[in-house]
Amino acid sequence: MADYAIEMLNITKRFPGIIANDNITLQLKKGEIHALLGENGAGKSTLMSVLFGLYQPEEGEIHKDGRKVEINNPNDADALGIGMVHQHFKLVECFSVLDNIILGVETTKGGILQKDEARKKVLALSEKYGFQVDPNALIEDITVGMQQRTEILKMLYRDNEILIFDEPTAVLTPQEIQELMTIMKNLAAEGKSILFITHKLAEIMQVADRCSVLRKGKYIGTVDIKDTTPEKLSAMMVGRDVNFVVEKKPVKPGKVILDVQNMTVASKRHKNNAVNGVSLNVREGEIVCIAGIDGNGQTEFVYGLTGLEPLKEGKITLHGEDFTQMPIRKRSIKGMSHIPEDRHKHGLVLDYSLENNIVLQRYFEPQFTNKFGFLKKKEIRDYANRLIEQYDVRSGQGPITKARSMSGGNQQKAIIAREIDKNPELLVAVQPTRGLDVGAIEYIHKQLVAQRDAGKGVLLVSLELDEVMNVSDRILVMYEGEIVGEFDPKEVTVEELGLYMAGSKRKGA
Repeated sequence: MADYAIEMLNITKRFPGIIANDNITLQLKKGEIHALLGENGAGKSTLMSVLFGLYQPEEGEIHKDGRKVEINNPNDADALGIGMVHQHFKLVECFSVLDNIILGVETTKGGILQKDEARKKVLALSEKYGFQVDPNALIEDITVGMQQRTEILKMLYRDNEILIFDEPTAVLTPQEIQELMTIMKNLAAEGKSILFITHKLAEIMQVADRCSVLRKGKYIGTVDIKDTTPEKLSAMMVGRDVNFVVEKKPVKPGKVILDVQNMTVASKRHKNNAVNGVSLNVREGEIVCIAGIDGNGQTEFVYGLTGLEPLKEGKITLHGEDFTQMPIRKRSIKGMSHIPEDRHKHGLVLDYSLENNIVLQRYFEPQFTNKFGFLKKKEIRDYANRLIEQYDVRSGQGPITKARSMSGGNQQKAIIAREIDKNPELLVAVQPTRGLDVGAIEYIHKQLVAQRDAGKGVLLVSLELDEVMNVSDRILVMYEGEIVGEFDPKEVTVEELGLYMAGSKRKGA
């Protein structure tokens, strides 16, 4: 029995209106990378939260090294050597990297914090695993990839031997993903046991030893990776065959919908501009994709475009109308929809119900508000129910579910449903499939293509090269705040794009 580092036996966890984990058994061998695969809302994060002590199961028990253990909270998990990197990081943004790593396990002498030893240990770990993390940097000033490394260092600093990674690559660039895969293999080679939640079948095939599949809260089975294929795994996950190819007709672009001239946006991190003199356009009936490594100005460009940040200079027009100084609500009413990069920060009000989030940008319309200014509750609920069904948004209590309690993928589906159903002239989609399973990705890609085929303009910002190549009609590469190349996806290779994304090449240079 002690061959297993962790055994979760017959775990059942219920929430109002839903059984998140229904009699699930999961066994993690010592020194293995064990992937946990399932659709959005299948119960993967809930199961790992039970193991980490964030939730208490109604039934079942947990064994470590063959011995039954009680995990009532994350401190119990930590004492047992269990660490977790959450899908949405648990970091204090105004603290430094070092302060976040030692938080909760600080060394003090006479009531005074002793940071020197901690700094040496963090630097040694950072060097050993090639993390290149600055201990003094503030979390709010570093990239998402660096924030994730900080989370991993938190586990390593505590000498955890069971490492849980919840959707670790959802926010990383292709290069960072490869680095993380190498780190995970090295950790497993050192004898650490890893549980790895992901939707990305290629990553499972690359690093995992075994994979357990959940579907709608139930355990479907465990397979050896060497004996399976991505197609078999996806069929186990969603219960049907999934089409990995994006089907679309040849592009027939019409007149220009969006025209951006010489956009410049200041940086909050350094003195240089985050976006420097960018000009581009999007036409009716085409999907234009901005590709690039994270942190090269894409975020600030979208903030400038959608009104979240002011422009230093430049001009934005939509169907010939000047949007440059227009308030966000007016941009929305005039035909711009925005699927934001950070669904928690800019996409949802987490403590609002799902139905209220779905009408967040339209509640003031006559359809949802009467002439006295009161909300039409029945119309809002009927509208929310229609979108929930159409976009397969899964939640415990339907339209009255708090957004906070939903899985990340279902939160994303709710945002996409809201933004597309506004019937926009221009859809700005930033990382629209981040954290989604293959079935949901297939559906979202079809929605983007449907918008394009209906004569709308789609501006896609993506770090996923597969998505960039499969979905877009035109690719613009952004590097250090500038457009360095424009490509036809049918005529460019991933390797060529990679050179432009890394700054090794630029058109006209």
